[in-house]
Amino acid sequence: MIDLVLFAGRIAFVVLLYAFLFAVMRTGVGLVRGQRRDAAIWSVDVEKGTKELRGLHVDILGPVVIGRAPSSDIVIDEPFVSAAHARFTLQGPALVLEDLNSTNGTLVNGHGIGQPVTLRDGDEVQIGDAVMRVSRR
Repeated sequence: MIDLVLFAGRIAFVVLLYAFLFAVMRTGVGLVRGQRRDAAIWSVDVEKGTKELRGLHVDILGPVVIGRAPSSDIVIDEPFVSAAHARFTLQGPALVLEDLNSTNGTLVNGHGIGQPVTLRDGDEVQIGDAVMRVSRR
């Protein structure tokens, strides 16, 4: 009798384990699908600037630093651009632009920003002489 109870307990444990693993796998696959679908929903295109920069297209997948320093993600080699001038960051589905205490400031649609700004599709960002257009897919 005790053997029958232990056997039934083992079967119940295995069934619960498979149900748990199936639930975890289904959730994980959903997260991966969501990440793949929303992976690069924001992009930046340089419309005006030096010859090397014009036409540059950058998909925003994480923080993107813009500046004069060679370690920046988008390098703008101009005297009016700080070493680490500004940063694009994703906050959920929104794209936020933050000026990193640059000397000459950052413009969004012709207006200077003093604090982080949530960008909209088609906004124009100007850093030094470089003009970038932000787009959302």
